[in-house]
Amino acid sequence: MATTTKRSIPLLKHLLRHTQTQTRPVTYMPRPGDGSPRTVTLIPGDGIGPLVTGAVEQVLDALHAPIIFEKFDVHGDMKTIPSEVLDSIKRNKVCLKGGLNTPMGGGVSSLNVQLRKELDLYASLVNCFNLPGLPTRHENVDIVVIRENTEGEYAGLEHEVVPGVVESLKVITKFCSERIAKYAFEYAYLNNRKTVTAVHKANIMKLADGLFLESCREIASKYPSIKYNEIIVDNCCMQLVSKPEQFDVMVTPNLYGNLVANTAAGIAGGTGVMPGGNVGADHAVFEQGASAGNVGKQKIVDRKTANPVALLLSSAMMLRHLQFPSFADRLENSVKRVILEGKYRTKDLGGTSTTQEVVDAVISNLD
Repeated sequence: MATTTKRSIPLLKHLLRHTQTQTRPVTYMPRPGDGSPRTVTLIPGDGIGPLVTGAVEQVLDALHAPIIFEKFDVHGDMKTIPSEVLDSIKRNKVCLKGGLNTPMGGGVSSLNVQLRKELDLYASLVNCFNLPGLPTRHENVDIVVIRENTEGEYAGLEHEVVPGVVESLKVITKFCSERIAKYAFEYAYLNNRKTVTAVHKANIMKLADGLFLESCREIASKYPSIKYNEIIVDNCCMQLVSKPEQFDVMVTPNLYGNLVANTAAGIAGGTGVMPGGNVGADHAVFEQGASAGNVGKQKIVDRKTANPVALLLSSAMMLRHLQFPSFADRLENSVKRVILEGKYRTKDLGGTSTTQEVVDAVISNLD
């Protein structure tokens, strides 16, 4: 009898856990009008962009999510973002976009950088985490990289001093450094994160990165419940590939953040599964979290085998931003179930599935 009782205890615990996960939240009370459809600007972009944004459209339609897309044709070889696109984003406050190709050299500025500056999308957020069922070199990775998005080397202040000599200016301001540090600590506080780590190169760039560190320290003093660390960027890269599980929230200047986010994404499962977005005081643009591979190779476009997971998870972030948490949960849970089952995966995840096959699997797993 005692043996039977002992054996039944683990089963009861499992049933209790299962019952708890199925319980609907009782603390969310929407405001009147919260269910009204929201218009979102959609930029399919270049390369695999139309494939993965099309995947999002299909899944959100199957979810019956209250989203209406306002679609615009924008490509990276354009000189500027068309005014009607900017007007749409300013009016709708939220945008979903595929990758935009940035020509190398030639004096053509990046439309991605233009968009961030024009809308003052000062914070880039990339969430790099292990997905259950997807094998990686490291376990227990759950890193949020928060990157200053409007200054630093990306200010684009370059000129040729004399033939053969180019000067590129790195701009760091106290205002922007404090603003991104505050966002990082607010994010940690609101999401029950324990540690914020500032990434820098103040041992060499003593004034510029020194100012960034001073700003982070000042903001950190206002959040005593959150541990604050600092790490030099080259040591940070080494630590990321050896012990990534030690990091929680990371706050960085512009260029370092791009490198750190893509490295962390590669460690946690690849750029094809990491969600992200860019946010400012008034607007937000959601896209694939890691910039590497967000346009993709032509053969992936031709074979229609682009991985839609990153943008689907970014869309879940967008739905939460729009205060549609139930739709976000259903979408995210369905994607995670597909990854866990392992039957439908694109080539970058070790499978042979097409984009459409992954989309169909996600739709069939919606609860």
